[in-house]
Amino acid sequence: MIVPQILRGRLTTLRPNVSALFLSRSHFTYYPTSSSSGKKMNMFNAINNAMDLALENDNSALLFGEDVGFGGVFRCSVNLRDKYGKNRVFNTPLCEQGIAGFAIGVANTGVTAIAEIQFADYIFPSFDQIVNEAAKYRYRSGGLFDCGSLTFRVPCGAVGHGALYHSQSPEAYFAHTPGLRIVIPRGPVKAKGLLLACVRDPNPCIVFEPKTLYRAAVEEVPLDYYTSDLGKADVLCEGKDVTLIGWGTQVHVLLEVANLAKEKLGVDCEVIDLVSILPWDTDAVCKSAKKTGRVIIAHEAPYTQGFGSEIAAYIQEKCFLHLEAPVKRVTGWDTPFPHVFEPFYLPDKHRCLSAVQDIMLF
Repeated sequence: MIVPQILRGRLTTLRPNVSALFLSRSHFTYYPTSSSSGKKMNMFNAINNAMDLALENDNSALLFGEDVGFGGVFRCSVNLRDKYGKNRVFNTPLCEQGIAGFAIGVANTGVTAIAEIQFADYIFPSFDQIVNEAAKYRYRSGGLFDCGSLTFRVPCGAVGHGALYHSQSPEAYFAHTPGLRIVIPRGPVKAKGLLLACVRDPNPCIVFEPKTLYRAAVEEVPLDYYTSDLGKADVLCEGKDVTLIGWGTQVHVLLEVANLAKEKLGVDCEVIDLVSILPWDTDAVCKSAKKTGRVIIAHEAPYTQGFGSEIAAYIQEKCFLHLEAPVKRVTGWDTPFPHVFEPFYLPDKHRCLSAVQDIMLF
């Protein structure tokens, strides 16, 4: 029966082996990014390495947030306070509005600020500070002041046991705000490169980090200082029949779906990791849409007004005469994020594969 199985799944959240929990409850199979050389790291190690390099290369850089001085709840800042001192790596009060306000203030004085919001679900008290202050400082001051040395790190997304207050994906709220840059990495190599690129970017940036990937994602990560392109999507798998677009954890779901579609349906799928939500790579998406004529967008956030809506509208406007079927979205539902019913909420491989079949039969 379904209900007892779900209840047993809920009881596993009481087990002490957190790493095993991440893997046993994952709704995806991880597909690592290949790298020519480097050191094997999971995603929180790669982020730690990126922040270490940022602090080492910039004496003005500060790292702060709730529990950051102790290493953070996900261990991303572990050992950095010991290395750089409590004046550069420190805890803040449990006040997201205060964290954002302080970050904006020091960034305006020329300091490089790396601020952690402990969970994406709790970024909303700082929403006004980010969208009304950080994003608009350069514009409203005529270029006299800006927050270009400000980066927010924000753990987000489904984790297997987070329920309604620790599983949300709020990227669409911020994507409506000119002046911000928003990125979402799919793994360690990308997480390091995107974070370092955001630290150097002249605009305030938000890095939404899928928390379930902190331990589940393991890759060979280059040890040197490198950056990834902001605003550029990655075509991970080329195909001719259907374009699959996702970001963060969902990219790995779509890579598995592409394999299943080839094996079970004989359908050749192209998989795009959008990477950057604001700005997003309209050229790469339209090029693929015109090639395949069929597009599916998948994300964990709810269906209504999710960022997939913007992509679908743009494709419909720019690629209409090339489409063989309406753009399809596979997303979370328009409900609060559930706890024991999380497996029914997520756009998993079964829902996405069904969407591939439906769009090919249109």
